[in-house]
Amino acid sequence: MGTALALARRGLGSTWPNPAVGCVLVREDQGGRVVGRGWTQPGGRPHAETEALDRAGAAARGATAYVTLEPCDHHGQTPPCSEALAAAGIARAVIAIEDPDQRTAGRGLARLEKGGVDVEVGVGRDEAADLNDGFFLRIAEGRPLFTLKCGTSLDARIATGGGDSQWITGEAARDAAHRLRAAHDAVLIGSGTALADDPELTCRLPGLGGRSPVRIVVDGRLRLPADSRVVKTARDVPTWLVTSAQTDPTASKSYAEAGVDVIEAPPGAAGSPDLAWLAGELGGRGLTRVLVEGGGRLAASLLGAGLADRLAWFRAPLVIGGDGIPAAAGFGVERLRDAPRFVRTGSVSLGVDILETYRRPV
Repeated sequence: MGTALALARRGLGSTWPNPAVGCVLVREDQGGRVVGRGWTQPGGRPHAETEALDRAGAAARGATAYVTLEPCDHHGQTPPCSEALAAAGIARAVIAIEDPDQRTAGRGLARLEKGGVDVEVGVGRDEAADLNDGFFLRIAEGRPLFTLKCGTSLDARIATGGGDSQWITGEAARDAAHRLRAAHDAVLIGSGTALADDPELTCRLPGLGGRSPVRIVVDGRLRLPADSRVVKTARDVPTWLVTSAQTDPTASKSYAEAGVDVIEAPPGAAGSPDLAWLAGELGGRGLTRVLVEGGGRLAASLLGAGLADRLAWFRAPLVIGGDGIPAAAGFGVERLRDAPRFVRTGSVSLGVDILETYRRPV
């Protein structure tokens, strides 16, 4: 199952709207020989089980299938994976976690058992739940998982008072941030960051150039310049611009002509696009994992709306001081009991910097 989970992680960021799944076929009667491996392919097809069965061929008969998510049981572009596994003659299926999608939700397990397959569920459950937390959240709440990424000084500043921010963290931390992009469906920033940094928001690590996520810019007043990097490359990398429904339609049209998908959102606090509405809109478009790289105001809006599900906090060994720009602007916390709290899930050294990861308490 550990191998199946590792294979599934290869698909993170490229399989939406489908989950990232891994499958390993093992012949227990041949000393545990692996006869097939597979993971969900880009775009969500083919599925992991199909990939593993194709590689195993006739050797799948009598094998044990280790799968990180209950095999699907609905007809779409391909037949159900539960049907394919049973037809291949596997003897046993070890499944990490059930699929909450109502099109499957136990039906995949039932089909396998009806086909004479011995089924065991729960091996690696916690790891599998963490892996596809975004997919599960979209099924349960209709929105993707949001990871707030911050690169700060020790005193949680993202720039000096004059706006100098490149670079607070070192090269190893920046490489790790690119790997985060590759593992998410989309990267989200605010117009302030877009104007200050003119980022490209692509994944530029060797071998991962094709894993750049959808780029989303929240720009309620349509201030994004036509010659910005994201606009100029919108026909090469999917780019969505979120603005207020009250903006000038003529201005929106010019972005659309450049290849930008303009999303008109209802106004939220202070006239900015409503983030709760946007979360539902992104979920409706199939996104499961969104990396938020915006500035302090967008971070504050996300935290204030209760939408920050995970934190990826890069911390550099320098102190900027109180006149620097904070990682999160004020969002109305007056009592400590009202402050968002998180559970630390990991810490790793990246050269002189540290990456700490957190998640919301369950």
